[in-house]
Amino acid sequence: MSGSGIQIRDLSKRYGEGDTAVDALKHVDMTVAPGEVVGLIGPSGSGKSTLLKCLGAVIDPTAGRMVLGDDVIYDNGWRVRDLRALRRDKIGFVFQAPYLIPFLDVTDNVALLPMLGGVPNDVARERAMELLTVLDVHHRAHAMPSQLSGGEQQRVAIARGLVNRPPVILADEPTAPLDSERAMAVIRILNEMAQQFETAIIVVTHDEKIIPTFKRIYHIRDGITHEEVGQGRGFEQQVATA
Repeated sequence: MSGSGIQIRDLSKRYGEGDTAVDALKHVDMTVAPGEVVGLIGPSGSGKSTLLKCLGAVIDPTAGRMVLGDDVIYDNGWRVRDLRALRRDKIGFVFQAPYLIPFLDVTDNVALLPMLGGVPNDVARERAMELLTVLDVHHRAHAMPSQLSGGEQQRVAIARGLVNRPPVILADEPTAPLDSERAMAVIRILNEMAQQFETAIIVVTHDEKIIPTFKRIYHIRDGITHEEVGQGRGFEQQVATA
């Protein structure tokens, strides 16, 4: 499933026309390899959310090219017919809030996406249980979301993002509501999952606790990205010196 990870070339997004037009993204280039976790940082209004929405096939870019895994999904126009299926099967989302469905237990929260994609219920639940075990929340498999701690809810949300084994995960402020220990646990999990499943992960963050864990960071300001290579110490070194 590793494919090409994430490749973005010359991506632009313009809102409006004429004198009122706003260029939210300006010729963005970005590459994230399979198995890599990359940080995306920038001030409010810099274009982070717009970039994630374009990558997540939530909004239409204006121009450019995007490759996720083995699929060219956008090349000056969408190259995928069913964007809903693309989001369900090829992209994992992890948000600041877990957004678990309150009337489903933990297992069904994770298994729902593959079920919606046609995977038999027992196979989907087995796949969910495997991830819950890896993430050390299998003992909460039959609990309801309201019975979980904040850290447990976020682990379940990560399992849900991984359950369809997508080549790409987009994480939007996944550690914002967490204390230092839980934030580092989430980043550890994302790094382990990236390597185990060869998933390319982008983490949008303002969280200064986790920024040193990234080996590569993209800064975005006024819709323009700048890559920073080799400044972060990487997750393993950060943990060792914490």
